[in-house]
Formats: sequence, C-alpha cells, structure tokens
Amino acid sequence: MNRLYNSLEPRVMDDDMLKLAVGEQGPQEEAGLLARQEGILFKDVLSLQLDFQNLSFNNIEAIEGLDTLVNLEDLSLFNNRISKIDSLDALVKLQVLSLGNNHIGNMMNIIYLRQFKNLRALSLSGNPIAEAEDYNMFILAYLPDLVYLDSRHIDDHMKGLAELKHQFSIDELKHRENLIQARLEDEQARREELEEHKAAFVEHLNGPFLFDSMYAEDVEGNKLACLHGAGELLEAYKDKFVVICVNIFEYGLKQQEKRKVELDTFNECVQEAIQENQGQGKRRIAEFEEKHLLSLSAIRDESELSNLEKKIVECSKDISELFNTLMTLEMQLVEQLEETINMFERNIIDLVGLFIENVQSLMAQCRDLENHHHEKLLEIAISALEKMVKGELEEDLPDEVRALFVDKDTVVNAVGSSHDIHLLKIDNREDELVTRVNSWCTHLVDKIHKDEIMRNRRRVKEINQYIDHMQNELDNLECSDIID
Repeated sequence: MNRLYNSLEPRVMDDDMLKLAVGEQGPQEEAGLLARQEGILFKDVLSLQLDFQNLSFNNIEAIEGLDTLVNLEDLSLFNNRISKIDSLDALVKLQVLSLGNNHIGNMMNIIYLRQFKNLRALSLSGNPIAEAEDYNMFILAYLPDLVYLDSRHIDDHMKGLAELKHQFSIDELKHRENLIQARLEDEQARREELEEHKAAFVEHLNGPFLFDSMYAEDVEGNKLACLHGAGELLEAYKDKFVVICVNIFEYGLKQQEKRKVELDTFNECVQEAIQENQGQGKRRIAEFEEKHLLSLSAIRDESELSNLEKKIVECSKDISELFNTLMTLEMQLVEQLEETINMFERNIIDLVGLFIENVQSLMAQCRDLENHHHEKLLEIAISALEKMVKGELEEDLPDEVRALFVDKDTVVNAVGSSHDIHLLKIDNREDELVTRVNSWCTHLVDKIHKDEIMRNRRRVKEINQYIDHMQNELDNLECSDIID
C-alpha cells in the first residue's frame, strides 16, 4: 500500500475537488439533487473529509482553496502528503482538525494553530512531528484550549505541567501576539475611520493631504521654494490652506450626520406606515376568516338547493369585499408612501445641494489662496531675476534653480506651470466630491422608488394569492355539494 501511495501523482486542492467531496459527503436523494442543481454553497459546509481514499482521490501536498468554507467546523486531511499547516485563516470556526499520517515535521506549525480560538480536537499522529520528545508537552503548552489530542482526552494536570515548562517562551509569544493584535486593531480602526470619511465624501481633507498632493508633481514649484522669501510664503500658504481643508472636512462630517438622520427618520416613517397598514389588513382578515368558517360550515350543512346557492353567493360576496378592502388599504399605503418618499427626496436633494454649495464656496477660498500665492511667488521670482541680471543676488542657488532664470518668459512660465498644477488639483478634488455626492443621492432615491415598486408588487401578489385560495376553497365546496 505504501509503495502504491507514494507512486501517486500529487493532487491540487481546487473547486472541483471540493465540489466532489462535498457532494459525496453532503445530503443525498432529493436534498442532494437540489443542492447539485442550485449549486453548492461552500459557506454552508460544516464538515469536510479530504482523506486519502483511492486512486481517483486526493494525495494532497499543500493546503489551499479553502477560503470559501468560512463556517467549516470539522476538517479531515488525514493520510495525504502535507508538510506545512497553513492557508486555513478563513476557517475561523474550526473546532476539529485531523492531519494524521502526513509529512508535518516542524513544531512551528503548532504556533500557526493558535489563531483558531475554537479548536478543541487536533490529530497529528503518524507525522514526523509526533516522534519528537517534547511533542505532547509543546502542543499542550501552545494550544491550551485543546480538549483532545490524537483522539485522547487531555489531562488538566499534564496541561499545567506543560504550561510551566514552556512558560517563558509562551509569555514572549503572547507579548508578540498582543503587539500584533494591537497593530491589527489600529489598522482596522483606521480603515473604518477612512470609510466613514469616504461616506461623508471628505476623506483626506482633515490634514495637508490635498496641499501636499499639489506639490507632489510640481517640479517647478519645488525649485522656486528655494528662493529667498519663498519658503516663508509657502509655509504661510500651507497653514491657511489646511485650515480651509479641515473646515471642509468637519462640515462634511456634520452634513453626513444630517443626511443619516434624514434617512433614518424616513425609514422609520415607512416602516411605521407599513406596520400600521398591515395591522389593519390582519384585523380585517381575522374578522373575515371567523365569519368565513361559519359560512363554510353552514354551506356544508345546508340541504336545500335554493338556500345553498344563496349562501354560496353571500360567501363569494364576502370574499370580494375582503379583496376590495385589502386592495383599498394597499392603495392608501401606496399614496401615503409616495408622499413620504417625495418629501424625503426633496429634503435629501436640498441637503446635498446645500452641502455642495458650501463646499464649492470653501474650495473657492482655496483657489483665492492659490491665486494670492501665485502673485506673491511671481513677484519674488521676478525680483530674483532682476538681482541676478544685476549681479546682486546673494543667494547661492542650485544649478537646476538657476536654469529657470534665463529670461523673464522662462521665469513666468515656471511660476505659471506650478500655478496650473495647483489649480487642477483643487478643481479635481472639488469635481470628485460633487460627482460622488450627486451620484450617491441619485442612486439612493432611485433605489427607494424601486424598493417601493417591488413592495407593492409583492403585496398585491399576496392579496391575489390569498383571495384565489379562499375562492378556490369555496368553489371546491360548491362542486362537492352539487354532486352530493
């Protein structure tokens, strides 16, 4: 068997292998057929065995392709050629892991498993690692939450001894893990904060990012900053520019909160209207069904044909009246929600319009600052040129800066080029903000209208299906009574 096992070609873990394994180990008969027809949802898989079984199956060398099995609790990769435990990060709910009879030989693989906080049973027997003298103690120390190791219950006393033996190394590892966790949490907090800023359309406006981006590609502007007086001018410009950016940022967050309150209030109004309307419909249906059951009972007990026909007509009339009542309630709700939606649409468009108007006003202040800076920088550059021509320039300028002072046109063009880059950056940031917030508003309003159309269609369908059921029940009863 070993010779046959070793001679097999290694297999790759891919979707085809997973589908085959899940299909064979999942529900059979009608449930299995339905799953195969609709497609297997890997996120619903809780247990999976990828053991070496026969010539047509695994012989896996590396763990991979399991990222979609996010709810997997029990994984068996017994009897393969795996030498490294990795690529299981997505399996955050993993409780049972069987890796017996593989090629795992490095104890550091155990460290990787510390991230699985729900892991309670681990099997590594038959691996080179299991032959190590410190095998049991190392695993018990580094995986303290394990309950079973190699199908044996872990003794608490042995777990305590293992912890004492490796305490120094464990403490160091925990310190490193805490630092890593703190860094990850900090990164996550920054990502979440950035998403909040993006939702307000003012990301990277709470500091010098926009200003710095203006000079990131401004070769001429950076050269001109070497001129006497230009550095101080630039610093003053930057301070005032950043203040305006921060004002835009803070205003944007406040406006985002207002838009959120407006949307939340709207959603609450819609839900209240729907619930109240549905309550009226349920009460009317309950009244109808109470009377309807009595009517059906009376029809069944009626032996006189003329009276039978009369009662059937009355019952059918009640069904029609219920249909009219429910449809009237739905039309009233449609009108009420239409008015609510239209009011919300006006309010949100006004909020967005006010936001854009004030942002554009603040961006205009940025342009004013840039224009003022351009004028002052041009004065400094022209003055430097005049001094250079007269041989009165005291500054020791780099050669690349001196190259700009060939003549007045060259100086003016250099300052103008810098100015154009800055204005373009400001314009682009403003255009981006306006485009995004307008797009958000349009998509939001469109979605609300579409959602209401779909809600109305579902409700009308529900009413028709219920009424059809009631009418069919009556028709069937009528046919049976006539036959009798």
